[in-house]
Amino acid sequence: MVRRTNTNPAPGGGPGARRVGPRAQRPVASRSVTAPIIPGAEPWSSEGGAHGVLVLHGFTGNPQSMRPLAQAVAAAGFTVDMPLLPGHGTALEDMLPTRWEDWSAGAEAAYQALAARCERTVVTGLSMGGTLSCWLAEQHPDIAGIAVVNPLVDPPDAEFRAGIRALLDAGTELFDAIGSDIAKPGPVENAYPGTPLAAALSLFEAVDGVAGRLGEIRCPTLLLSSRQDHVVDPVSGDLLERSVGGPIERVHLERSYHVATLDWDAPLIEERVIAFAGEILGGPGPVTA
Repeated sequence: MVRRTNTNPAPGGGPGARRVGPRAQRPVASRSVTAPIIPGAEPWSSEGGAHGVLVLHGFTGNPQSMRPLAQAVAAAGFTVDMPLLPGHGTALEDMLPTRWEDWSAGAEAAYQALAARCERTVVTGLSMGGTLSCWLAEQHPDIAGIAVVNPLVDPPDAEFRAGIRALLDAGTELFDAIGSDIAKPGPVENAYPGTPLAAALSLFEAVDGVAGRLGEIRCPTLLLSSRQDHVVDPVSGDLLERSVGGPIERVHLERSYHVATLDWDAPLIEERVIAFAGEILGGPGPVTA
């Protein structure tokens, strides 16, 4: 996900995203920092019925952006796990060395832990969390369904990525922050204040593989797409809609930007995800001891 200019790349949206001027940031001095978790960014779980929902946050974000959705799903009776992915939710320095392999491993571990104690599982995610949801569905045909909000599945082109590599070669490690793309006045996403270029490049390269296997997703898919998204171009939703191998329903979010889970359409998202999980799973299931 990258916000882009015509000539210079900067992380924050997909091809066709709003074009804004990039601004490099100074390299981070320390690589050994492991900061405390940002208040509100903590992982979260709730034990409910025998059916589970895994909730995944986005790139440079943390569970704060997904907490209202996770709590609404839990209130509906489902067992819910919402992990904090590696390198996220602490300090930007902690994210610099992390890559797709770290985030996907975190998502895989969270899925395995939830699936081990639930009869059936749905996965939902925002942005990169949507990418990870698709990736998990490709890896695990037993996943009952996925519900993705503004997922990144359409990778930037080779020229754009070459621009990022040139910036990295020149010593530029960070670009502008991509968080808090929200139309509604008031809510703020508690994301990082910058975007690590090497980590972003790792994400883009991983999306190549995810996009190439979308046809292997056979489970039902709920796609929630903002009409205006300044981080991930809605063309990603178009690609997902025409490529998945199973049934898909697309709901357009008319009033929200990228972080729609904190935006005007948050109640609609919560309602539709709960209804989707209920339909696919047959409700939250009986409470297990």
